[in-house]
Amino acid sequence: MERLVMHVDMDAFFASVEQLDHEEYRGKPLIVGGLGGRGVVSTCSYEARRFGVHSAMPMGRAQQLCPQGIFIEGNYPRYAAVSAQIFAIFARYSPVIEPLSIDEAFLDLTGMERLMESPQQYAQALKAEIREQTGIVASVGIAPNKFLAKLASDLDKPDGLVIITKENMAATLEPLSVGRIWGVGRKAAAELSAMHVRTIGELRRFDHARLAARMGERMASHLLALAHGIDDRPVAPRGRAKSIGKETTFPEDLQSAAAAEQVLLELSEKVGWRLRKAGMKGRTIQLKLRRGDFKTYTRSRTLPDATCYDEEIYHTVRELFRELRLSRGIRLLGVSASNFDDPGSISLFCDEEKKENLYEAIDKIKQRFGEKGITKAKLIR
Repeated sequence: MERLVMHVDMDAFFASVEQLDHEEYRGKPLIVGGLGGRGVVSTCSYEARRFGVHSAMPMGRAQQLCPQGIFIEGNYPRYAAVSAQIFAIFARYSPVIEPLSIDEAFLDLTGMERLMESPQQYAQALKAEIREQTGIVASVGIAPNKFLAKLASDLDKPDGLVIITKENMAATLEPLSVGRIWGVGRKAAAELSAMHVRTIGELRRFDHARLAARMGERMASHLLALAHGIDDRPVAPRGRAKSIGKETTFPEDLQSAAAAEQVLLELSEKVGWRLRKAGMKGRTIQLKLRRGDFKTYTRSRTLPDATCYDEEIYHTVRELFRELRLSRGIRLLGVSASNFDDPGSISLFCDEEKKENLYEAIDKIKQRFGEKGITKAKLIR
């Protein structure tokens, strides 16, 4: 059975909701994001994009490019309510949905051909229902896999509908920039450009051995597979986790508090990163400690405010660890967060703007270079 995957992405979602709710914003350059000195653009209307404004841009730069723009902090609860409406519509079109964020998702349509006149008709019906019920415009891509479906949804924005098939895949991919491939950021694009590889078509024809020698076997295989439209990852529904954590067992028992606290710092950093990736903040932080005789201790503390920040998680588990007064013969340590706030509570619009901006910068580095792309100085060995 051939796979059929749909990717649906709301166009300029936050800005579109604001323009829907405020007639005076319609047809004008609207920029949503943090308005403080170090704020960044969360999203902007297509009218603002004509001036060069884009998401993740420093707000000061956006104001320089578009001084006539309308700048607002936004209304996250309203966005979440509209998102819930949209995901309820998704559920009527596919039983298998993988959310990517508040405004986009994959829908697995494999085996559903008998339920639709055609994939194009099915996508048009979905787009129309979203627009009728919420007033929001969606772009849709349909393809044999997730990579191609997501790429397709971005090819004809706004209000796009692009279908990539086995027959038109090569012609569609050939002229596109290698930057369209997942995992190709500025650094990888520069590496490829140095090898005179600027389009996906050029990458498709590039020698595997030469690419591996320059970028490593794993990265070379990843890039060439996607350049040929190969992506075997399933559409994976995500139930909401009850907790997010990380633990490690040591080959030899730890024998000092300093060594244990070093590990707790590393674990706290990993838990904070996973929370932010999931769009969650936890109120309850838990420490797990197992001794060499397998006796296990768990201690937890509920904070007044939910958090996803490494330092706050670490300070909490360090206090719990010190209260146990166990520093020798430690076989296992674990850190976890639970008792979550509502999904999406991380935003650019909270009072902790400086902290949010700092961690946004940290997370961008991790997304580009991996979890170890940036870390605490204490963890560099």
